[in-house]
Amino acid sequence: MSASAPPLPPDTSRFASVDAPPRVRRLLAALHALAAQTLANPLKLTIVELERELFRDAERARNSQIQADILAQSRRLHEVDAQFAPRFLDALGTALAKLREPRVRHEPAAPVAVTATTLTLVTDTDIDRDIVLADITRREAQRSASALQLLGQRFGVLAAGPEFDVEDLPFGPYVLCRIARELGEQFDLGLETQLALYRVFDHQLLERLGELLERANILLAHEGILPGLVYTPYLARSATTRRIVTGPERGPAGAWRKAGGAAARPLTGWSGSASTGSWAAMTEEVIGAPAPSSPTGAAGGTASPAPGAGAADLNAPALSALHQLLEAARHAHGGAADTVAAGPLPGGEAPAEPAHALSSASLHATLAKLQPQVASARRSMADLHNALLAQMRADHGPQATLTVKDNDTFDLLNMLYGQIQREVRPDAAAVDLLTRLQVPVARAALSDPAFFVRDQHPARELLNAVAEAGANWLGEEDVDPQLVQKLDRAVDKVVTDYQGDATVFEAANDEIQQHFRALAHKAELAERRHVEAARGKERLESAKQQAGASIEQLCADAAPPRFVQSLLKQAWSDVLTLTLLRNGEGSEQWQQRTQETARIAEITCQAPGSADSDAELGQQVEAALLQVGYHHDEAAAISRRLSTPGGEDESSSRTELTARLRARSRLGEQSDGHDPRKTAPLARSAAEEELYKQLRTLPFGTWFEFTTNQQGDVRRQRLSWYSLITDNALFVNPRGQKVAEHSLDGLARLMAHGQARIVNEDKSRLIDRAWQATLRTLRSLAGGGGTAAEGTA
Repeated sequence: MSASAPPLPPDTSRFASVDAPPRVRRLLAALHALAAQTLANPLKLTIVELERELFRDAERARNSQIQADILAQSRRLHEVDAQFAPRFLDALGTALAKLREPRVRHEPAAPVAVTATTLTLVTDTDIDRDIVLADITRREAQRSASALQLLGQRFGVLAAGPEFDVEDLPFGPYVLCRIARELGEQFDLGLETQLALYRVFDHQLLERLGELLERANILLAHEGILPGLVYTPYLARSATTRRIVTGPERGPAGAWRKAGGAAARPLTGWSGSASTGSWAAMTEEVIGAPAPSSPTGAAGGTASPAPGAGAADLNAPALSALHQLLEAARHAHGGAADTVAAGPLPGGEAPAEPAHALSSASLHATLAKLQPQVASARRSMADLHNALLAQMRADHGPQATLTVKDNDTFDLLNMLYGQIQREVRPDAAAVDLLTRLQVPVARAALSDPAFFVRDQHPARELLNAVAEAGANWLGEEDVDPQLVQKLDRAVDKVVTDYQGDATVFEAANDEIQQHFRALAHKAELAERRHVEAARGKERLESAKQQAGASIEQLCADAAPPRFVQSLLKQAWSDVLTLTLLRNGEGSEQWQQRTQETARIAEITCQAPGSADSDAELGQQVEAALLQVGYHHDEAAAISRRLSTPGGEDESSSRTELTARLRARSRLGEQSDGHDPRKTAPLARSAAEEELYKQLRTLPFGTWFEFTTNQQGDVRRQRLSWYSLITDNALFVNPRGQKVAEHSLDGLARLMAHGQARIVNEDKSRLIDRAWQATLRTLRSLAGGGGTAAEGTA
């Protein structure tokens, strides 16, 4: 597969003819640059993955003719590869340039009158494509509903008109999918190839849509376009249904909020599916460096996926801030920062640029010698730094050393690796794999100046996949041999093949991610079974509560004899519960049971001997009791008492019947047992009450971290389902296996005491958390990072 051309630089002249103020034209150019930088790499991978998909289809072809057709289509992708990304971005730029023109909705063609001659059994091409694209756009519009609403309002300001509907929004899924469809037609791709293109496009590009929308909103907010705008959808809810959370802003005051006041969305995806964080934005947030600017001067762009001067220029402010913060940390600690346990700086106080600093080519040649060497023990990045210096001086003389920037890179890598190793289990196989990745990762960081601020760097993505496997999957009680084998193979390939080409990291990470997706699918299936079982218990509990309330009301109104009340609350309650479960409250069977219950109260409230027994009622009661599992003699004895005035029966003993009822398991009792949730909860504190209310609004699938011991070790568990009726919450592990049940009340108390916490999306990826911790440590070592902030202001 030929390498696709790098994304074209944004053409500011494109928007010169737009009938809008200069500021609007500048912002349109900035938005187009942002889209080019964010989507260029996914667009390239779309065609690469499409070719792989076609090869897989060819291997599964039913005959040689179909296989030949598919291979012919795949060969055409060579010319598509170099044109797809530029033409896609060009079409997106055209959509932006038409922002102020009248909006024309792309409606489906008017229906044609159907006659007998127009009916056909042949698959309709347009229908097939419409179905696939409609499913993609609907899903993406729901997934990013909040960000789309905010961006639609801001685009409306730029267009000097009403807000943009999601169907008209240039950055929305409808416009993006429409462009993909038009390109598929322009390149004259076959129907099956176009359908495969849509699926790959959905996976490769639309997964980055959330990031594009978020950064576009940030850019426009920084430029004064509706700053501080938030979107809070209103959803009607009843007391018996769970409130659905569709955006990060929902929930009670203080819920899902970070310290800075920004909304934090709970993590709901499976392992490996979390959205990637923006390292440029994290650098800005933690150390105060401005986010990298687009070439037009607007804030909020992401770094170009291709390493080189362009990426370095875009991220120069953040890179400068990092270097100045390192320098400040060295000065603050007198060159002895290596004593700080949180993150040693092996370079110490960096000297002025040495006269004998090695060139980049010599440095990489030396690292290439170290790359195939297997470390005899688990080493740190500082150990690798020292080994590199020793090898350099052996090859180039005792005066050989690294440049200041190369030393800074090793310092940052050492701190980052230290934070990663804090979360990886020390007994996990991934620890050795992380050690073997040190040299390739160091070479990737040294060759790309924007390694620490560029979004989705391939080397970092692979590093994160291996680290998360060690933190979440490969514990002493959760070993996955297949995953261990996949990780080992991927790391071996990188160590063997990497010579400066980042696609080696991408290929290795893709193989791991495919395995993660397979594991997630299996986990979803396992989780679904547990959720269905839990929902069945909820329906049973709801029916029992309703049946019990009906009988309590009857006893309060009619006041039948005490022993009759006991029979109603034990035996007859099971009959009502089963009827509700099978037929529902509005059914004819339930109405019949209600009439029978009223008749029982009527006849048993009469004085003993004042009237004859109701034989028909007795037969109905006996038949109903047999349905819920009572033995014939028990059912007959109970039915005689419930159909006789006063509830008397000379042929059976109250004492014997009471003993037999107590020894009998009631309907659903085996699933209750001695459930502590049945006891009335203690009064909650104000903090516990707030957390309890928050828990009742959480989306299903939210991940929690539970502290397992006094050392602070945590385990992640997924809140698969909870009930507002029973207050029961079901938790599964990353494999979808049931591991715990908690009451929402008990869970709120655990959270209030710091024993459990919600995992937010911005804290979901291990490497993102490690980088944030690295930045905070670095800022602390520098005494607040004022120098860096001032130097980049």
